[in-house]
Amino acid sequence: MTENIHLISSVTCPWVQRAVITMRAKGVSFDVTYINLRDKPDWFLAISPHGKVPVLKIGDEVLFESNAITEYLDETCAPRLHPADPIKRARNRAWTDFLPTFGWGPGLNNLTYCKSRDELPDAIADARLRVERLENAIATERGNDGPYFNGAELSLVDAAYGPFLQRFQISEAVLKTGLLDDFPLVRAWSDALLADEAITGSVPENFAEEFDRNLERRETLAWALMSGAEAAE
Repeated sequence: MTENIHLISSVTCPWVQRAVITMRAKGVSFDVTYINLRDKPDWFLAISPHGKVPVLKIGDEVLFESNAITEYLDETCAPRLHPADPIKRARNRAWTDFLPTFGWGPGLNNLTYCKSRDELPDAIADARLRVERLENAIATERGNDGPYFNGAELSLVDAAYGPFLQRFQISEAVLKTGLLDDFPLVRAWSDALLADEAITGSVPENFAEEFDRNLERRETLAWALMSGAEAAE
């Protein structure tokens, strides 16, 4: 790819990170502009139909939505991260479509941003249902190989889920829910993703600081424990 690639990003957005992981895995050179999603500039709103990041500019062309962006990158930049087999590729796409159910709403994200100990049991129960589905999916797609979703090679599924597992692990350090204890395949997968430089290096240097501030703004239980406002059990 010879066109200039420019990513419009937000420091803590997991959907943006999905695109960054994909480009890093492919060795794509790109520039980044970070915006404040609580004060979106007019120029950004003019090119982002949904007012969301990521937005990817390829020369004069503009793409939006992380799934569309990563699919475009996989079609135009080697190496391919989707499986060659069409059935397996379709199932991979189905599991990337499951990501909002897994990561957002009453999924892993809800656990990360849980506000109180009273809310924690329900948040854990909801997250367990989604993690269990992934445990079964990994057993089916990967078999006895590893360490990634499909086996030995990083895929678009890994790029999609890695950011959410990374954020969960930050909060899990203080929440200590033990959510992954009963799901050894997901735990091993998470460990492999968070040891991969394509993923760990896909956030800016101030990510940890900004993510902590995000937890604070949302008045989360994880922040209360991190800051000492509530004693850990």
